[in-house]
Amino acid sequence: MKIAILDALTLGGCDLESLSKWGELTLYPTTSKEERLAHSQGQTILITNKVVLDEEILSRLPDLKLICISATGMNNVDLAYAKKRGIAVKNVAGYSTSGVAQHTLLLVLALLGKLPYYHQYTQKGAWMESPIFTHLDEEMHELEGKKWGIIGMGAIGQRVAKLATAFGAIPSYHSTSGANTHQPYPALTLEAILEESDILTIHAPLNEKTRHLLNESRLKRVKKGAILINVGRGGIVDEEALSRLMLERNLWVGLDVLESEPMQKNHPLQNPALKERLIITPHIAWGYKESRERLIKGVEQNIQEALREGLL
Repeated sequence: MKIAILDALTLGGCDLESLSKWGELTLYPTTSKEERLAHSQGQTILITNKVVLDEEILSRLPDLKLICISATGMNNVDLAYAKKRGIAVKNVAGYSTSGVAQHTLLLVLALLGKLPYYHQYTQKGAWMESPIFTHLDEEMHELEGKKWGIIGMGAIGQRVAKLATAFGAIPSYHSTSGANTHQPYPALTLEAILEESDILTIHAPLNEKTRHLLNESRLKRVKKGAILINVGRGGIVDEEALSRLMLERNLWVGLDVLESEPMQKNHPLQNPALKERLIITPHIAWGYKESRERLIKGVEQNIQEALREGLL
């Protein structure tokens, strides 16, 4: 049995050799659109994080029996065609809940404490020139007592609500799907949660309902001085509108996802005027070491399950 990982580089420094017990393992650091066929031909199992496997490719892979997605989202695989061809597709759910929730808290605390400003203050040597022992030019705020609005109340949103409560914040939520509504926190309309929250964190999937859910008109409803965090999907926030409004209003922003990744050159959020009110991390909230270890175990379990089911 032949197994190929099409974008091993996306998994960081994980030990992937454990997957070789199931067959002959080939690791490709990356796979471009033009390389997909060459990297996939003759493989029984393909493991992909973001490489797109559409009908054009799948129709030319007669040996393929299983696609393991090393992620939760499955939109990079043509599921309907795979089913028609009898190719099993398995993802891994829930592996990054703890890490993404932690990353959300990290961004919130950094922005409440004005970490980007104070880090730059010391890095450029300004503290060494100070006549006093401290420097308090940027106002910091405690988390306790703040209204924390959660957009998207799946497993990650629920974990974030628990963390917020532990720090004395007051959670409320808006369910973008209309599910997960039986929670021990107030459920609000989107408009109400935007207007009332001191902190807004996004944990929703990207779909037709949520694409540009926070467009210009809705972003204008966000409370003055609020913190906005997006660790869900990039397309949920209109980034052009966000960059304009950040120049006009006192808005603090933390992003781990963008609409187009990697970040494009001359992106409006690269404006130097925003740097002390903005933290961007390169889509890493899912990738804490323990999360990635759980992910690889999940892929192994999916291969084992496929063997038990007689799919391989």
